[in-house]
Amino acid sequence: MSGLSQTRRQESWMTLLPVTILFTCSLVHTQGSTIGTLRQPNVVSRHTSPFSQFQRLERLGRRTGSELQSQRKLLTSNAQKKTIASQVAVPQEAMIVDRINSIKFGEKAQEDREPTRDVMRRAIREQIDAMNGNRQLKPIKLDAERLEKAYSVAEAITDEYAKTFSLGLRLMEKTKQKAVWAIYVWCRRTDELVDGSIASHITPTTLNKWEDRLDKIFEGYAFDELDATLADAAANFPIGKQAFKDMIEGMRMDLYKSRYKTFEELKEYCYRVAGTVGLMTTPVMGISPEANMPEEEVLDAAVSLGIALQLTNILRDVGEDAQQRNRIYLPLDELAKFGITEADIFSGKVDDKWREFMKFQIKRAREYFAIARKGVFALDPKVRWAVWGAGMVYGEILDSIEANDYDNLSQRAYVPRWKKFLLLPVALIQTILP
Repeated sequence: MSGLSQTRRQESWMTLLPVTILFTCSLVHTQGSTIGTLRQPNVVSRHTSPFSQFQRLERLGRRTGSELQSQRKLLTSNAQKKTIASQVAVPQEAMIVDRINSIKFGEKAQEDREPTRDVMRRAIREQIDAMNGNRQLKPIKLDAERLEKAYSVAEAITDEYAKTFSLGLRLMEKTKQKAVWAIYVWCRRTDELVDGSIASHITPTTLNKWEDRLDKIFEGYAFDELDATLADAAANFPIGKQAFKDMIEGMRMDLYKSRYKTFEELKEYCYRVAGTVGLMTTPVMGISPEANMPEEEVLDAAVSLGIALQLTNILRDVGEDAQQRNRIYLPLDELAKFGITEADIFSGKVDDKWREFMKFQIKRAREYFAIARKGVFALDPKVRWAVWGAGMVYGEILDSIEANDYDNLSQRAYVPRWKKFLLLPVALIQTILP
C-alpha cells in the first residue's frame, strides 16, 4: 500500500486525541527471552537502535538546536527504514500463500462479522472496567533514567511526524503528554506494518505476532524502549487493551478489503483504525468528576470523534484513493442508490448526482462530530480546548469540500494555516460556554 491511507489514518490519530489520535517498527521478535522487561542490550535486533542513535545525538553538545533538530529528523527517518526492514521474517513463498489465504479468509469472515456496535460495546465495557480499577498490571522494570530517554525518543518521533498534534499536547501536564507519546508511537508503528515501505510483505502472521507482542506489553514486558513507554503508560493510567487489539484487526482488514458494501462495514473500519484511539487516550486525558454523562456515553463520544475524523479523511481523499490505490472507502450500496458507478469515480465525474451524494456523506460526518462535542465537556477541563480545537479544525475540511463545489475527485480540500489559528480561540470559547 502507498503512504496515502497511512497519511489519512495518521492525521486522524493526530487530531483524534483523546477522543482520538501513533515509527520505527521492530516487528515481533518473539524469539529469545526478555531480561526484566527489556531484552538487553540490542533491543532492536541486528540494527542500531534509534534510541541509541538519539542518545549519541544528545551527547553532541556542540551542535546548535537547528542542527540537532535536522539530525533528529534524518535519524528518525533512517531508523524507521532500518527497523521496519528488520521485521520481515516471513519467507517469500510462505508470505504469498499467507496473503492469498488472508484474502479468502477475509471475504468469508466479512459475511459473519460481529456487528460493529457489539465490537465497540465490548471495548468500551473493558475500558470502563479498567478505569474502575478492575485490573492489575506489572510495572515496567526499567531504571528511571533509561525510561526517560525512551520517552524522549517517543517525543521526538511524535514531534517529527505529528507536528500540529504534538504542539497541542503541550497544553497537557507532562505525565499525560508522555503517555500520549507512547500511544501515538505504538499506533504509528502498527499502521506502518500495513502502510509502510514493506507493506507488501506483511501477512496475517506478522500481525498475529504483533498482537502477541502487545499482550506482553500489557504484562509488563517490552522488546524495545518504545514498547517500554507503552508498558509504563498502561501501568500509570487505566488504559484498556481491547482498543489496541481492535486497531490491529483494522490493519488486518486493510490486507484484504478495498471496497465496502455498506456503511456498517465502513463504520467498523473507521472504528478500528481511528475510533479506537479515543478509547486509548480518554483514560489518559481524564473524565471530569463533575461530568454529567455516564462513562459509557463519554467513551462513545470519544469513539465518535475518531469515526468523524476518519470519515472526513475519506471524503477528502476520494479521488486520490481511487486513482492511486484502487480503493473506494465509500458504501457501494449508497453509491448505487444515488446512481453513481465506480467508473464515475475513476473518471472524476462531478455532476449533480455526485454533489447530492457528497451532501449526504458530509451530513453524516457532521452528525458524528456533534456526538463527539457533547463528550468533550465531560473531559478534564484542562484538555477540552486541545481536543475540541482539533475537532473544529478538522471539521473545516468538510466546509472546504463544499467550497470546492463537492469536487473531491480532482482536488484535495484543506484548511489554510491562518484559518486554523482563527478557529482556536473559537474552540476555547465553545469549551468554556457549552
